[in-house]
Amino acid sequence: MGTLFLIGTPIGNLEDISARALRVLGEVDALACEDTRRTRKIYEHFALPSPRTIFACHEHNEDRAVARIAGLLGQGLSVALATDAGMPGISDPGFRAVQAALAGGHRIEAIPGPSAVATALVLSGLSAASYTFLGFPPRKPGKRKNFLAAEADAPHTLVLFESPHRTGALLTDALAVLGDRRAAVAIELTKMFEETARGWLSELAERFAVETPRGEVTVAIAGNNPKFLRPAPDEAA
Repeated sequence: MGTLFLIGTPIGNLEDISARALRVLGEVDALACEDTRRTRKIYEHFALPSPRTIFACHEHNEDRAVARIAGLLGQGLSVALATDAGMPGISDPGFRAVQAALAGGHRIEAIPGPSAVATALVLSGLSAASYTFLGFPPRKPGKRKNFLAAEADAPHTLVLFESPHRTGALLTDALAVLGDRRAAVAIELTKMFEETARGWLSELAERFAVETPRGEVTVAIAGNNPKFLRPAPDEAA
């Protein structure tokens, strides 16, 4: 029986990696990673011994990579799976590898690590008592609006990933569909130029309609709760 290790890696700052993750990365027989260049930086930075077998596992080769992972596990070897940043399986490859390992009766261990979802949520100033992670919204405006409309009545905070070039469009659609709510745009989390912009959706949509964020973006939007909804002018008066 082999062991599949799902390793959470830093979303920016390399100092956020855990001692356990470093130990396992230095001990496994094989490593599957979304981008071998990115993961090799961890090995170089912390002077870790590299496994003999290192190969890519990303959305374009996932079927072949998962078959290779299953074959290695079938030989009784230990295999680590790491994505560019964050936790495998969270808007990144990982689900298929887990399914293959389960089907083969192999052991699976998850080594927790930094999460853009949790980090953005606690920085947003919004309620973290309950939330829904929606991943990446659809690219086309109509589908994106329908996607958001499905959550319009939900009382919990919404967390999404988005491309810097579509952040303004997402905020504009969210304002149109959800109304003017408190929200936050977290940019380049844990990195040198980290920023969290907080405000009403109307304010954020106006800003990012003309400003393209530089770096990775996580958006948090308040749920349908009067505490986080902007009152109409007559109500405010």
